[in-house]
Amino acid sequence: MKKSIFKVLSISSLLLSVISCSSVYDKHVQWQSVKPESFPVLHAIGQAPISIQRSPHETQRMLMAINASKLAAYAELAEQVYGQKINGQTTMSQLLIGKQEVSASVNGIIRAAKVVKSYPVGDSYTTELSLDFKDVYEIYLASSPQREIKDVTYY
Repeated sequence: MKKSIFKVLSISSLLLSVISCSSVYDKHVQWQSVKPESFPVLHAIGQAPISIQRSPHETQRMLMAINASKLAAYAELAEQVYGQKINGQTTMSQLLIGKQEVSASVNGIIRAAKVVKSYPVGDSYTTELSLDFKDVYEIYLASSPQREIKDVTYY
């Protein structure tokens, strides 16, 4: 009697586990992308001096200043998108401040930024960038789309 009850319980638990596992695979889910309502456009300006660039040739100093101003504009865009990390440290001994340090850093990837203008202003070079988040969104969709459930069909 005990063996038959054990067999029935074993068989029923086995069937129950097979049925419960198969319920995971008896539906089809369709996904659709979620598009934001609006896309901001960010602007950044970077400047770099021409005369203090380290080169004996004026043309090369100009090219170096162009690149430096572009990098400065990209750093400003990264600050707007990701924020800026600020580290501060103050040491004090006998209620007197001994040393104060503050450092800032920016870390991030900027994609789809466009150079709006690049021009000299006196002894410096200026570069203006623009970042349209609609372009960033389209790049994001191409690589890893954000999705929501569109339809679920159960079988």
